[in-house]
Amino acid sequence: MESNEPKIVTLLDEDGNEVEFEHLLTFKYENERYVALVPAAQADDDEAEVILLRVEHRDGEDIYVSVDNEVLLNEVFDEFLSLMDEIDGEEE
Repeated sequence: MESNEPKIVTLLDEDGNEVEFEHLLTFKYENERYVALVPAAQADDDEAEVILLRVEHRDGEDIYVSVDNEVLLNEVFDEFLSLMDEIDGEEE
């Protein structure tokens, strides 16, 4: 049974403060895993900024790492949009 409750992920910002994000999607792109998050405070805003992070598995834990390559980030974002379109199409 799947829950409709959003999954909340808490990350630390550059100042060490906890920030909550709503998990949108975890997906693969070119043999790497990525996660799409949106700030929890903006989760209901259609214009909210989507945060894309690469998922690395270290010491038995998933670690979220920023994508510094702008070209790769754009490719990952395009894949995210394509997957979200597919999901939206399935829900209709």
